[in-house]
Order: sequence, then structure tokens, then C-alpha cells
Amino acid sequence: MPQQPSELNQEEQESEFVQALAAVERSLAAVKERYTQIQVDRQRQVELGHRREEIRQSKRQNPLPELKKELREIEQELETIELNLESSLFSWGSIKQPFWQAVRFGGLGILIGWILKSYAG
Repeated sequence: MPQQPSELNQEEQESEFVQALAAVERSLAAVKERYTQIQVDRQRQVELGHRREEIRQSKRQNPLPELKKELREIEQELETIELNLESSLFSWGSIKQPFWQAVRFGGLGILIGWILKSYAG
């Protein structure tokens, strides 16, 4: 027996809902993963900061080349962690849509302004 158009529409809506739900679950998993990474990075940053201070104090008392090398490595790792943490705040994906909307509507506003000025002036 052929299905009614309303039944097809309902099945289509259910399919869309299932797909949207799957997309939300993937997004949530990505957010959870990023949150966990941020927590790990922050903890590592604190640990490295303490270790850096220990090395600086030891270096004052007994300057060894090994301490200088370890201090440089810690500084590089801290910079990397800071970049990772900063990237958690901003990403091109999060600002892409507002950016292009501002460009589009700002440009449209300027164009309309020029047109109105040419008619008025």
C-alpha cells in the first residue's frame, strides 16, 4: 500500500531530527574533549611554573648548563600551552559567521548610504 504524503513528511522529519541529534552529540563530545584538554593544559602549566621557579632558584645558587637547558625547554613548553589555551577562546570557526555577516551588512549599508546620498545631493 503506498504511503500517504503526510507519512513521508513525518519520516523525513524524523530522519532530519536523528541527523541533527547525532550532530549535537558529536559537537558535545568535541566540547567535552576540548574541556578535558584545557584542564590538562592548565594543570601542566601550573606544574611547569613551579618547576621553573625551582630551577631559577637553583640556578642562582649553582649555575649549571643543564639547568639553563631545562629552563629553556620549560619556557618553550609553557609558550605552547599558552597558545593552546588561547586558541580555546577563539577559533576561526567561532567568528567566521559573525565576521562575514558584518562584512556583508556593513558593505550593504555603505552601498545604500551612497545611493541615498546621490539621490539627496
